[in-house]
Amino acid sequence: EKWPKLMRAVLDACIKNNSRLVFFDNVYMYDINAISHMTEESLINPPSRKGAVRKHIAQMILDEVKAGKLLALIARSADFYGADNEKSVVMEIGYKNLKKGKSANWFINADKKHSFTFTPDAAKATALLGNTVDAYNQVWHLPTDKNILTGREFVNLFAKELNVKSRVLVMPMWLIKLMGLFVPVLKEMPEMMYQYDRDYFFDSSKFEKRFKFNTTTYQ
Repeated sequence: EKWPKLMRAVLDACIKNNSRLVFFDNVYMYDINAISHMTEESLINPPSRKGAVRKHIAQMILDEVKAGKLLALIARSADFYGADNEKSVVMEIGYKNLKKGKSANWFINADKKHSFTFTPDAAKATALLGNTVDAYNQVWHLPTDKNILTGREFVNLFAKELNVKSRVLVMPMWLIKLMGLFVPVLKEMPEMMYQYDRDYFFDSSKFEKRFKFNTTTYQ
């Protein structure tokens, strides 16, 4: 309800002041069948309410670009991880649980591969794009390690560094819905679980080829 109105104000301000727009985005607008290999050319067909809003916002930007009124780029990230990160699922239910001596949690299937973008890489790359004239009027995937891991393998890396036993508790859909009655953030999760019941590969080769960026490995 509020975000499109806010975005309209941002676009109008950029156009009025002849300012460039660098928009940080995610992958919610991609078609469910694109999740196993997402590129900048993947079909836009969001399967969720959150994705529909993302599609609308991105289209608002691209419409102004197409009309020649705005110089803008969209920089997309996969799910992310990194230090001091309170909004990352893998940090919140994986790393922090292991650190407390608990089992790490994972959604739906811990043996499916899942890309994660390292937040310092995303920050550097977004700044680099914003300062590159010929990067505008395009969509870019931010640099993400192509050697993707399963949820279980990711937890194993954390456990190794923490020197604790690697334990993973997989949360099925019914449990996520049940816990959503008591935990507000989990109430919002069921519609996004299609991202965990299949491989999720975020391909950032376009960026890496253009900028020769040294992407951080998961290890």
